[in-house]
Amino acid sequence: MSEIVCGIVDNIRHNRTRGAALKTPVVAHPPRRSSPAAPGRETPAVQDRSTDAYRRLRNEIVSGGFHPNERLVEADLAIRLDAGRSAIRAALVRLDQEGLVTREPNRGARVRLVSDREALEIEEVRVILEQLIVRHAAQRVSATDLRDLRRSIVRMRERLAQGDPMGYSGLNAEFHQRIWAIADHGTAGRLLANLKSQSIRFQYRTILRPGRTASSLREHEAIVEALAGRDPDASEAAMRQHLRHVVETLKWAIDAQRHQPIWLPGGASSIASDPG
Repeated sequence: MSEIVCGIVDNIRHNRTRGAALKTPVVAHPPRRSSPAAPGRETPAVQDRSTDAYRRLRNEIVSGGFHPNERLVEADLAIRLDAGRSAIRAALVRLDQEGLVTREPNRGARVRLVSDREALEIEEVRVILEQLIVRHAAQRVSATDLRDLRRSIVRMRERLAQGDPMGYSGLNAEFHQRIWAIADHGTAGRLLANLKSQSIRFQYRTILRPGRTASSLREHEAIVEALAGRDPDASEAAMRQHLRHVVETLKWAIDAQRHQPIWLPGGASSIASDPG
């Protein structure tokens, strides 16, 4: 009897469980959507736009598109660089961290004005790095590299003949950058690029010193000839001689500035360009 009762109870439990399973509705889950970007995190597209604005603004400052101490108005920069205000703001923050720009609360941003002392310190560091770079270049220079350097010399000579010191100054910068590329010394190259970007490039017009352009050309020709001999010692000596004159001329420009300042935007005054 007890076995019969137990069997009936088991049967009832089985039917209840089966019925519950049959009554359970099937829920259709919607397709899973990707999670939105976390607040404050930029999408790759936004990051690309910010980086592009930063690079373009940095190049404008380094190339002299803006004068030392010139105001950098976000709205104007957005139009000039065809970028959003947020991208311009992010670029200014990065440039402030690099020392190219000065940002002040409630006053906006300006191109940073380098002090006389800092300008000299920058050139002293440059002397050491450029000598290291040219030694490496002497061991790596190819026939194609030499041909390109000699073409640069020809173009520089043309600017000298045309009486165009500022055009010469731009070619001078390209000449040195070409040597950096030949040397392929990543660390020294990055350090030099940063020095040049925040240096006296368009703040001290040392190339305007009477006779400096012709002397500079001869110094660059000597560097090329030393590189053509694949001689690290001779290349280093030629670069050292060149940069010694650069530092001397910078000191001359600083002294000239104190006696006859040239107006710069924002009420600052100085003498401005590339000292090399």
